Amino acid sequence: MGKHSMRSLFVLFFKYSNMNLKLALEYKLNRSLIALAIFCREMIGVVVMFLILLRFLHIRGWEIHEMLFLYSFLFLSYSLFVLLFAGIRDFDNMVHSGDFDRLLTRPLGLMYQIISARIDFTATIGHGVVGIVLFMNTAFSVGIEWNWQNSLYYVLALIGGTIIQASLFLLSACFSFWAVKTENLRNLIFFNARRIAGYPLSFYPVFIQKLLIFVIPFSFVNYFPAQYFLRKDGSFWEGYLYLTPVVGALLFYLVFLLWKLGVRSYTSTGNSVY
Repeated sequence: MGKHSMRSLFVLFFKYSNMNLKLALEYKLNRSLIALAIFCREMIGVVVMFLILLRFLHIRGWEIHEMLFLYSFLFLSYSLFVLLFAGIRDFDNMVHSGDFDRLLTRPLGLMYQIISARIDFTATIGHGVVGIVLFMNTAFSVGIEWNWQNSLYYVLALIGGTIIQASLFLLSACFSFWAVKTENLRNLIFFNARRIAGYPLSFYPVFIQKLLIFVIPFSFVNYFPAQYFLRKDGSFWEGYLYLTPVVGALLFYLVFLLWKLGVRSYTSTGNSVY
């Protein structure tokens, strides 16, 4: 652990969190309206899907509640991501503004500082409420027995899905060391894949399936965890259903190695204000 004990790092993290919370509460009405706007924006997509499914009753064997249960994984895991890893999401802005230069002068680990520096409570609430609404309206109507094994799997799948999304954002963040602004790359890697992942993997041609399994593994965020409970399609290797935490840990480790390479080659943007 070096100079800092685990306990002191946790204490410091909670102090950072408290500061972020105070900033969020400084303009309560504004933050509340932003959270409401995020909720309404995401619910529009859910309602559109719901209305489409009402017309067709089911698509390739997937019924309304099953599709929405699949969708709930995206919102709940993303809400955890912006609660824990919003600093990674906003890393390119940190580099562009020169704030990253200040982190380099501090005696704490860089990744620890980046994660601790930013917590997006507004987006957490906006996405989290959508996820909870979907979960509560589907999890008990699709035939799932919520025993301790299934409950434990669900928690581990959410954690794994959160880490996978953190890894994908960290991957786009790595290119900030060379390109500074990587917003378009981030949208390409993450948000487009997330949009596709809103529907079952079996809907897509083989090329898209392999892309979402082996290249941008969003299928492990929602499809395979949902498959563990629903068992709708047997065309994929059953082992995939249990790999979400493993994929998350392995992907984060590999991307972190690339990130460390980027740190070593980093040169300041010259925008720092001390």
